[in-house]
Amino acid sequence: MRRFDADYLEETRRGMWEEVGTLADLELEERERIADVGCGTGELTRVLARESPAEVIGIDADRNLLASAYDHVPVLAGDATRLPLRDGAIDLVTCQALLINLPVPRRAVGEFTRVSSDLVCAIEPDNGGVEVESTVESESALARRAREHYIGGVGTDVTLGADSKDLFEEAGLSDVRTRRYDHETVVKPPYDDAALESAKRKATGEGIESDRETMLEGSLEAGEFDELRAQWREMGREAIGQMQAGEYERVERVPFYVTVGRVDA
Repeated sequence: MRRFDADYLEETRRGMWEEVGTLADLELEERERIADVGCGTGELTRVLARESPAEVIGIDADRNLLASAYDHVPVLAGDATRLPLRDGAIDLVTCQALLINLPVPRRAVGEFTRVSSDLVCAIEPDNGGVEVESTVESESALARRAREHYIGGVGTDVTLGADSKDLFEEAGLSDVRTRRYDHETVVKPPYDDAALESAKRKATGEGIESDRETMLEGSLEAGEFDELRAQWREMGREAIGQMQAGEYERVERVPFYVTVGRVDA
């Protein structure tokens, strides 16, 4: 399973679920016990606890991430494919951006189905459908190239998105429904610390360098990566220049699919 640190999770999930209409199929007001599996630092877990009267617990295999979630909700260490819960103990099991990081995601869906007495929900992105708009002319194309090479080498299905529906049906879940939710990250003046740090990482090449090994696992050659990194750094320097003039703007849209299925009695 791919792993991430707390800073990465908090940055990529910043601002999600300020509007919770896409979660309507979870019937949160009717829940009694909710388990958020692969909860990470607890962003979704906290939303579930806020929007539902249920007892909510976060579960993750990474104890370091659980330390960040523990301040807000009860947590439990556990593997998504071997949950430390009895059959039917929970009436809603959720996960967010978990299945895309598992080598065999159907095993996790099978576990969710086992421990749920009612609903199972997976909120998964299609990283192949990410869109970037930027005032730096080269940024959109460079982001697309880097993303394609990353997807080619990552080793799990990070484009899963709406295809979670197939996994749900294979697990025997019924009444399977999917809603699309586009998570938008907007950068514009005045720039916050996160935006400034992101531009700096582009200009130094630090951000793309962290993905070097993954990109080289695909079809990208070392020389091609070095050329892409050089172009990436130049793009970052142009972004910083626009920031200094108060002109830089960027919008990134990540399509997420909220898939819900029901456990048959």
